[in-house]
Amino acid sequence: MGNLVVKVKGPFDVPFYAGKGGRTITDENIKGFWDSNKKYAKRKGCYVFAIRAGKGYTPGYVGKATKGFKKETFTHHKLTRYQQFLVDYAKGTPVLFFLVAPVAKGKPNNSRISAIETYLINLGIVANPDLMNEKGTKPPSWGIQGVINGEQGKVSAVTKEFRRMLGIK
Repeated sequence: MGNLVVKVKGPFDVPFYAGKGGRTITDENIKGFWDSNKKYAKRKGCYVFAIRAGKGYTPGYVGKATKGFKKETFTHHKLTRYQQFLVDYAKGTPVLFFLVAPVAKGKPNNSRISAIETYLINLGIVANPDLMNEKGTKPPSWGIQGVINGEQGKVSAVTKEFRRMLGIK
């Protein structure tokens, strides 16, 4: 069996309602989202809910969809996490990235999709220690200076070569 290689799609803006007390995602917003992104509704893989602000993105929640993105990305459990994230980030545009598994006959390879989700949660918790996921969000107790969880400061030439060797940007 070959590797499961997913493709990154997005970011897709998530419509929201902006009220006097904050922002929320309504049923109508969800319908609008899927009206605009029909081709991904039945696809499977992982997804990242994030906020786009300035020139970057902050991940808020990482999930997997083994029954299809439409069935799983806006369930009540996920929406409560998104709403909390929206309250914490008063500015910025909510977006979704989909990591889409290839279409294949038979059942999706759930264990591989779960492995990708775990990897993304690990990356997400480093990028945002306040990631809304409940499982797998304990930050690592270790770091590599200039690579991950290191102290701030100038990155050495050796560290740059190490990162280049491993394909880390």
